[in-house]
Amino acid sequence: MLEENNNYHVPVLLLPSVDGMNIHPDGTYVDVTFGGGGHSREILSRLRDGGRLLSFDQDEDAEQNIVDDPHFTFVCSNFRYLHNFLRYYDVEQVDGILADLGVSSHHFDDSERGFSFRFDGALDMRMNKRAGITAADVVNDYDEEQLANVFYLYGELKNSRKLAAVIVKARARQKITTINDFLELIKPLFGREREKKELAKVFQALRIEVNQEMEALKEMLYAATKALKPGGRLVVITYHSLEDRMVKNIMKTGNVEGKQEKDFFGKLLTPFRLINNKVITPDDTELLQNPRSRSAKLRIAEKVGAS
Repeated sequence: MLEENNNYHVPVLLLPSVDGMNIHPDGTYVDVTFGGGGHSREILSRLRDGGRLLSFDQDEDAEQNIVDDPHFTFVCSNFRYLHNFLRYYDVEQVDGILADLGVSSHHFDDSERGFSFRFDGALDMRMNKRAGITAADVVNDYDEEQLANVFYLYGELKNSRKLAAVIVKARARQKITTINDFLELIKPLFGREREKKELAKVFQALRIEVNQEMEALKEMLYAATKALKPGGRLVVITYHSLEDRMVKNIMKTGNVEGKQEKDFFGKLLTPFRLINNKVITPDDTELLQNPRSRSAKLRIAEKVGAS
């Protein structure tokens, strides 16, 4: 295994996920979530002459982890543009695609990025600091119904409407710009015993909206389905029910909605064969070493039929 930057992010389910890719030494692979480079380095350690890895990340901070390896290409882009960049690099089809959808520990631990309620700082939450709206933009500019929908759909918060109403009323007096300002406003809405879990849901909802995570995931999954060779593997690690449902659906039915289509004989039409019918989760050793992995679920599927 090549040396990795564990200060940036400890890779989750490292060996089960890379083993699940069924690496061929001369194959072509994609890691759509480069981050600290842990999964990419493990993939590269298994490649030989003719092997190739393209790794995506839209965050400029990830560029400090770029690997010096002749088999490696770094793509500074959101993974939603997977199809475009494979064409740009003259890659028609690939043997495996890996996605670790979790937010890196680097993002949570950097107070300036605004991903965590453990620190004060600007309400930002952008994965790509060079573009897009911030969490402060969402909180201050969305109307009450839009805010309620964000918190309900992406945070699954039962009090989403009350939360939105409190925010709209407060911002009329003063713009909400920092994490502490925001927390002071919303903390009274949650009971002390569930405060951390509920706040995590609020921040998750804002992060998903800011980065258009569900739309980007949908586009990537469809692009991955087309890009894989027959026999190629799609390997995805999820962390919350919204993204896990989408991944499970595409692997079982070929679409993110989970709509089943059957042939004349009643056989389900799908481009994938499930490798693990039951999700793979971190073992006790990994959970002790990396508590943030506790919500991780690994799903693996293989492309079937004609390309």
